[in-house]
Amino acid sequence: MEQHYQSLRKHIEEICELTDAEWNVVAPFFTHRTLKKHQFLIQKEQLVPCEYWIIKGLTKAYAIDSNGKEHILQFAMEQYWTSDFNAFQNKIPATIFIDCIEDSEFFCLKLEDREHLCHEIPKMTNFFRIKSHHGYIALQQRILSLLTETAEERYNNLIKKMPKLVQRVPKKLLAAYLGVTRETLSRF
Repeated sequence: MEQHYQSLRKHIEEICELTDAEWNVVAPFFTHRTLKKHQFLIQKEQLVPCEYWIIKGLTKAYAIDSNGKEHILQFAMEQYWTSDFNAFQNKIPATIFIDCIEDSEFFCLKLEDREHLCHEIPKMTNFFRIKSHHGYIALQQRILSLLTETAEERYNNLIKKMPKLVQRVPKKLLAAYLGVTRETLSRF
């Protein structure tokens, strides 16, 4: 477990350096959770008590429309943060599902604990602000990609940006993420 905490510390310190004393304040706010493949991290209509940093594994965040079609918003793997951030921040029921594509391990951080942590260690506020901005930028890029690129361009860009992800995600899910059929994906 100590190795996982050191990975989290390294992740945080990519943005803000922490003294050992500060780290000793930060670490206890994060709790560990393990889920098996196909288990839900978040289910629609449930409250979302935490945001999650992925230690190991792979998840997908998605919504299901009124026709039963799945719309994948995000894949998240090691060192990604994931949650239904609207539900988490506003303490409302989730509007999306997040489930595990692989056996996964997470560090969980409750909203109240994050707020307390930012009060105790002000530089953590900057860390969470920067991580939020990175997430917002990624979301904007995904939306623009869906609006302005062909399916083949989206696929090629995904391969360039995230080659390891493409190798880990089943073709059926990858096709759904790109908005194409599996047969179309095979032609690429």
